[in-house]
Order: sequence, then structure tokens, then C-alpha cells
Amino acid sequence: MMSRFRLLAWIAVAVTLCVIVLGAYVRLTHAGLGCPDWPGCYGHITWPNQGEEIAAANQAFPERAVEVPKAWREMAHRFLAGGLGLLVLALAWMGSGGHNSARVSIVASALLAIAAIASYTIDWRTFALLPAAAAIVLPIIAAWRLDAPTPHRFAIATLGFIIFQALLGKWTVTLQLKPIIVTAHLMGGMTTFALLLWAALHSEARWTRGRSVSVGLALLSVCIVGLQIFLGGWVSTNYAALSCPEFPTCLGRWWQGEGLVDGFVLVREIGVNYEGGILDGAARAAIHMVHRWGALVTTIVVGLLALRLWLVGAKSLAIAVAGILVLQIVLGISNVVFDLPLAVATAHNGVAALLLGSVIVALYRARQAAARSL
Repeated sequence: MMSRFRLLAWIAVAVTLCVIVLGAYVRLTHAGLGCPDWPGCYGHITWPNQGEEIAAANQAFPERAVEVPKAWREMAHRFLAGGLGLLVLALAWMGSGGHNSARVSIVASALLAIAAIASYTIDWRTFALLPAAAAIVLPIIAAWRLDAPTPHRFAIATLGFIIFQALLGKWTVTLQLKPIIVTAHLMGGMTTFALLLWAALHSEARWTRGRSVSVGLALLSVCIVGLQIFLGGWVSTNYAALSCPEFPTCLGRWWQGEGLVDGFVLVREIGVNYEGGILDGAARAAIHMVHRWGALVTTIVVGLLALRLWLVGAKSLAIAVAGILVLQIVLGISNVVFDLPLAVATAHNGVAALLLGSVIVALYRARQAAARSL
């Protein structure tokens, strides 16, 4: 049973990485509102692609004319994310083992999620929040109360989290790319990746040998990388990636502080279409420069982690952490120097997830070493 759970967990990790990269591609090709409704697309299960379907969709949604390439990209992302949801549901079911209470919670959560989607599609939108909230909370409570191995409890808890992630996906569309929602959706994808990776690592039967880095340094690296990913998401969702056209300075300066306060107002008005961004140039430049300085801090902390891994003999992991870090730096600089090429910008998001994964592996190794010493 554990071998099948382990295999499914690693498959879920890989699919989550694909969802993150595809989500970045959708965002960077300005297809986030390729479907102005949810969960369908212009009232279709897939998307309108025939002449009469497009004409009817344009009449039903006059504020958003159909652009088929954007529509299919958005729906491809939704379908892949839905497939991941089913994978996590299967993983949670396997993790429940013979615990009937956990299985009841998992089934109830799935049914409540379906009820929430159905309620939303028939315009019971306020009511839909009730079954959605219950669907999120039930697996988390079940995982907390379950007397089972760590990977099983993490798998069950991830089910609740991925339902919340779907809710963020809905709000991304209905709140018209509100930056805090889109950034939260990105962070939700990264957190899902981290949770599933943690479950997969804990499902491995073997223990690493030898010395390891301190838990504190590894945990600090995870937190710093997570914060830097948030800053990168904030740059992207506020369309600030090209606000500083040269490197390493920005508009001839090492710091842009004039728009800093306005740039980091997290909660803004509802009802505004945020596609393309609404901030002025000073605010966008300030956001961009904070992300660059965050990259410097990340380089120092994660670089120290890689060095420490090398010194304690974990040379393969040290090379992986350092290599991913260097690649991410090169991609970030290339985004500026070459005016945000689509392939480079998309890869920048995917490598960010890999960097997060590498420091999580280091944290897992450090915790193993700490457990052995007890």
C-alpha cells in the first residue's frame, strides 16, 4: 500500500509542477480572463470555437469578446488543475487507510465541493460559500485527528487546501485579476506543491545518512524563498516586470522608493478590471526593485545553505540547490535584458517552484538528522 501511495504522491508532485508552469503561461499570455465566467467558458464546458457558438458567446458576454486562443489556454489550465484535484482526492483516500471517520470526511468534502460548484452555476453564489467552506475544513480536521503516518495526514489535509485553491481560481476570474487574489492563487499552487512534496518525501522508506545542515538554516531558506516567490508574483500580477528596463540599476538608480507605499497596497477596490495593471510607473518600479533586492537576500541565504550542504557531505543536494539558484538568477536577469521573453518568463516561474522544492528537501534532510540524534 505504501509503495502505491508513494508513487501516486510523486506523480501528484510532478502534475502540480506542470499546473504551476501552465498557470504562469496563461498569466503571461494575458489569458487569465480568456474565460470571463467560471467554472465553464462562455457557458460551455470547454470553450466556444464554432462561428455560431462564438457569436452567441459574444452576445451573452458583450464586455469580453471571445478570443479562442486565450479561451483554450485558460480551460486547459482548469482541466489540468481539475485532474490534479482528482489525484489529490485519490491520494487522500489511500492515506485514510482503514479509518472510517477519515473516509467519511473525504467523501463528504468531495460531495460538498460538487454542491458548491453546482450552487454557483445556478446563481446561488452566496449559498455556495457554505458547502465550499465545509469542504475545505473537513479534511483538515480529519488529518489533524487521524492517528496515521505523516504522509497520510498531509495528503488528506492537501485535499482541503486544493479545494481552497479552486476557490481562489474562481475569484481570480470573478474579481477580474485582482492582484492580491492572483498572487494568493500563485502562492496556493506553490503551497500545494510543498505539501505534496513533503508527503512524498515522508513516504520514502529510506533515511539519509551522515551529517546535515541545521533545521534553522533550512527553515529560514524555505521562508525566504517563499517570500521571494510572493514578491515575484506581486511583480507579475501588477504588470511591473518591465518597469525597470536595465540591470542592475532601475532607471539609473539602485532604489526606487517614491511609489513604495502605493505599490504594496494589498487590498484594493472590487469591480475594477486589473488586467494590464492600474499602478503608475513609480509604484511598479518600486515593486520591481523590492523583488530584485529580495533576490539578493535569497541568493545569500540559499547560497549559504548550499555551501553548508557541501561541507557536511551532501554534495549532490548542494549542487542541485546551487544549480537551481544560479539558473533562477540567470532567468531573472534575462527577463529584464531581453524584455520578458515568454519562454524565459514561464521558466522563471517553474524554476522558482524547483528552488522551493530543493530547500524543502534540505529541510526534510535536516529534520531527519535531528530525529536520529534524539
